[in-house]
Amino acid sequence: MRWPWKRQGSKDRLVVSWSGQTLAYVLARAGSNGTHKVLKFGVERQGDDSTDDFVHRLQGLGLKSLEAFVMLRPEQCQLLQIDAPAVPPEELRAAARYQIKEMLDSHLDDVTLDVMRVGDGKQKGTGALFVVVATNAVVREVLDLADAMGWKVPVIDIYENAQRNLQNALTKREGHAKRANAALVLVEGQQAVLTISANGELFYSRRFELPDGFLAAAWTQGSESAVVSANAFTPVDEYVPDYSVGGVSYGNDYTNMPASAAVSATGYGGDEDKAQRFLLEVQRTLDVWSRSWSSMPLFEMRVYAGERSVALSKWLSRQLGQPVQALNVDHLFTGFEGGALGDVGLCLPLLGIVLRTESRQL
Repeated sequence: MRWPWKRQGSKDRLVVSWSGQTLAYVLARAGSNGTHKVLKFGVERQGDDSTDDFVHRLQGLGLKSLEAFVMLRPEQCQLLQIDAPAVPPEELRAAARYQIKEMLDSHLDDVTLDVMRVGDGKQKGTGALFVVVATNAVVREVLDLADAMGWKVPVIDIYENAQRNLQNALTKREGHAKRANAALVLVEGQQAVLTISANGELFYSRRFELPDGFLAAAWTQGSESAVVSANAFTPVDEYVPDYSVGGVSYGNDYTNMPASAAVSATGYGGDEDKAQRFLLEVQRTLDVWSRSWSSMPLFEMRVYAGERSVALSKWLSRQLGQPVQALNVDHLFTGFEGGALGDVGLCLPLLGIVLRTESRQL
């Protein structure tokens, strides 16, 4: 199947994700001044309910028979990067399908894929493509729930695009839309996602494992001693994954850095170890960016970590030696308040799909 990418709808937009028998949803209404009002949001877990009982529960929330934009979460798809094949636009998917066959977690015949351009197309060279890959089973599971709820699904999008939309809306509001900016979102039990965008487009994305208990760790203590020497970092060519563009790797790295590696570099354990492991992942990612896109230095970074977003932004600012601020969407959305902290974290990226306006860009 071919994923649709743009379709006109009403001012009310329902955005959902459905993964691990957990539905996260946001229903929002567009305002006249570029802001949105969140009418309702939440997280519903199927648990031991039958499909019929679960659907009945969702219908009771007023979510039946709506147009629903779907966001795939990181665990539901791969985001790969390849050199753009030298073929006509109508042949890009077929060419990309052949090029990524050795990178897939599943058999080539069992996946649905789509492609989108890396960056804004203003850089020299042949360019690169992001390739989004999801198994047919994942897509079918999402569409089965949509059928049961009477949803019309005009768009299936991905987490990274949603995060890009949020950070771009915030930087545009500040007048820095053309500058390279990063966003890092942390939710307990989920992969951390770091995206770097500029001029409204996604240039770089990486997912990495969040150390267990990091968001509850005392990493704000002893901040000066937590600074890692540059000599402690693994050289980029020994660290980055194999998916490369022009000899430089840009893709996602899903490997876990062993705890012993962080401890041997710092001599710390416990909460200090969690802090160091996390800091190493972030620093290495930014190091890859600075080497790969030297003409576009990072202007600022935003982070979300629930109730510890401000504390994390201050801590990272000290550690990284560059501006870091909390990712706050209050100026873009009203009504996105209340609810359990974990649920808010699951719903936050859905707001980025509420902001979605783009058509396919290749």
